[in-house]
Amino acid sequence: MNDSNILDKPIIHPAIEAKCQEIGFTMPSDLYIGTLLKTLISSKPAANVLELGPGIGLSLSWMIDGLDAHSKLTTVDNDPALCAIAQDFFGSDSRLNIVCVDGTEWIKNYQGDAFDLIFADAWPGKYSEIDETLALLKIGGFYVIDDMSAQPNWPAGHQDKVDALVAYLEQREDLTLTKMNWSTGVIIASRRFWLKRSLAPIPPTNTP
Repeated sequence: MNDSNILDKPIIHPAIEAKCQEIGFTMPSDLYIGTLLKTLISSKPAANVLELGPGIGLSLSWMIDGLDAHSKLTTVDNDPALCAIAQDFFGSDSRLNIVCVDGTEWIKNYQGDAFDLIFADAWPGKYSEIDETLALLKIGGFYVIDDMSAQPNWPAGHQDKVDALVAYLEQREDLTLTKMNWSTGVIIASRRFWLKRSLAPIPPTNTP
C-alpha cells in the first residue's frame, strides 16, 4: 500500500499552497492529516465541526470537502491577516463560520451545540483550555491533534509539553485514544459513553 498516493486533494488546495509560499507561511498542515480529517468528517452526517487554528486554510480545505450539505464548520484563529485569506478562499461557503478572535476567550465563552469533531491545531484547545475544549465534544465525537512527533522547529522545552499532554489524555477515562507515528504524529481521541472502571454512563455535556 502506498499511503502517499493521495488522489482526492481538494480542488482549491494548490492555490492555498501557492499562497503559503507567497506569504512565507511555514506551518501548513500536511496532506496526510488533511485526508484523515476529511474521512472522519465524512463519517458524521449533519456534523457540527470545530477547527482551532486554521492558519491559511490547508487543513480547512480538506475538512470542507468532508462536509455534507447539512453540516457546519466553525474555524477560529486570532490572526486577522490569516483569517482574511481564509475568508477570500472559503467565505462564500454558507456552511462555514470563520471567527477571528482569541481562541482562549472563544473556548471559554462558547455557548452553542457540542461538536462531532474538534481539530485542535493551536495552543488553545491543545496545550491550554484542554478540559474546556473536551467538554465541547459530543459522546462518540472525535478530538484530533497532530504535531505530536518531534519537529525541527520546536522551541526548547516543547517536548516536555507534548509529553505532558499525551500523558494527560492517556489517563482520562472518558476518552479512547489511538496514537499514530504517522504524518507529523497524530492522536485521535473519541469520547466514550462508558467509563472504563465504573462502567457508569457519562452525563452528556453541551449536547444539542
